[in-house]
Amino acid sequence: MSLALLDRQHTVAKPGFNRWLIPPAALAVHLSIGQVYATSVYKASLVDHFDSNLTRIGVIFSIAIVMLGLSAALFGTWVDTGGPRRAMATAALFWSGGFMVGSLGIATDQLWLVYLGYGFIGGIGLGIGYISPVSTLIKWFPDHPGLATGMAIMGFGGGAMIASPLSAKLLGIFDTSYDPAAGIATGAAVAKLFVTLGLLYLVLMSFGAWLIRVPAEGWQPQGFDPSKVKKKALVSSDDVSADNAIKTRQFWLLWVVLFCNVTAGIGILEQASPMIQDFFREGDSTTVGAASAAGFVGLLSLFNLAGRFGWSSASDVVGRKNIYVVYLGLGIILYALLAFQGSGSTTLFALLAGIIVSFYGGGFATAPAYLRDLFGTFQVGAIHGRLLTAWAAAGVAGPLIINRILDSQGKPGSLTSGDYRPALLTMVGVLMVGFVANLLISPVDERFHEQRTDAEPSSETQAATAKHDVPVDSAGPLIVIAWVVVSIPLAYGIYETVAKAADLF
Repeated sequence: MSLALLDRQHTVAKPGFNRWLIPPAALAVHLSIGQVYATSVYKASLVDHFDSNLTRIGVIFSIAIVMLGLSAALFGTWVDTGGPRRAMATAALFWSGGFMVGSLGIATDQLWLVYLGYGFIGGIGLGIGYISPVSTLIKWFPDHPGLATGMAIMGFGGGAMIASPLSAKLLGIFDTSYDPAAGIATGAAVAKLFVTLGLLYLVLMSFGAWLIRVPAEGWQPQGFDPSKVKKKALVSSDDVSADNAIKTRQFWLLWVVLFCNVTAGIGILEQASPMIQDFFREGDSTTVGAASAAGFVGLLSLFNLAGRFGWSSASDVVGRKNIYVVYLGLGIILYALLAFQGSGSTTLFALLAGIIVSFYGGGFATAPAYLRDLFGTFQVGAIHGRLLTAWAAAGVAGPLIINRILDSQGKPGSLTSGDYRPALLTMVGVLMVGFVANLLISPVDERFHEQRTDAEPSSETQAATAKHDVPVDSAGPLIVIAWVVVSIPLAYGIYETVAKAADLF
């Protein structure tokens, strides 16, 4: 296949294409790169294999997340101008290639190769893959941008739910002495795991790249009235370039909003398992065992997944600014309740933490739609990429703040609910900053808008509008196949997570 087929002009949808083929294309990518949140499955194995420590092995994940933010910011404009197919194919090669180089590093006992492979190379694939379907989804679903981006970014949360149980099962196949409770497999088994995952993700992401299309110029969904969208507060009918967007105060206010929301969410996620055990500690023992703590982590994954889809979809009704008022304002209240009342019962603790994490996931999924409202669709993918530097910064700041405060309270294994209170109340302060920043967001000044022409749509465009977005039952078998391909692994991940979460109760 010629590389020219990856370019935007070769991915314009022909009349009769159904837009509901786009979400599974996006999910194919996000379900793959979401594996980055499942590294804990083989973390102890790598510590044992390299005779190292958690800090040095943890650097692999840190490099990947930093590269996610940097590559999304650096290549955002390239993703927008070249089209989603080229970006998704590139992401597939980098993400899969990162696994292959990482596998070589494990097999040859060269930790720096794992840093280079999974961390650096794979991290580039993470960033490009994360933003590649965003602007395309928004253009196909101008009537429901929150729903569209929520469906895709939901996949990033679901990717870990698939990869965690799948990786454990594969390690058991590659190493017959592997004990899931201890979590330590041989280096050879982890190397084989990397190769297997790399190949699986290459196939799945390539399927998404093949499936993706961009709408014809001027296309709109049947029955969609843009004038109704324009009347909504903060929803602009004009476009702003990526270079101009970062010159606006709205971009940086939203950067602060995302940074604060992510920092607070990571405060729960990063300490989830030891946190619930410490909250219910009685002397030298805890009433929440390791299996129940693992179930709690699984429960948080479900809340994270549901929040990305549910809250982002709700933002189409209540508005992006209002939904962030909920994320941040209600988050302040829930964090305070967790600090002072969370030790009352495991059910209350799990519910409070779960809702907070759902806001964390919802914040990620709503951000692209918020950007579309403020800056239009022109270069929303590039703007989104630059906004994700807030994620990279929060990924460093959140764990640093929490761990420093907890270190000052005592040693791991001896902490109680009271020892967590200063850290949780610090997160209340962080959310307050984000809450104020969100309230200050207003429409972008027209001096930043791109010049536009208000030409009448051509007869070709009108024909394309009429023939696109055919009914689902007329779209052919491809739409069924596409949704089955992404639904089966997602259903598997949800089933495994629910089964594990049941141990908590």
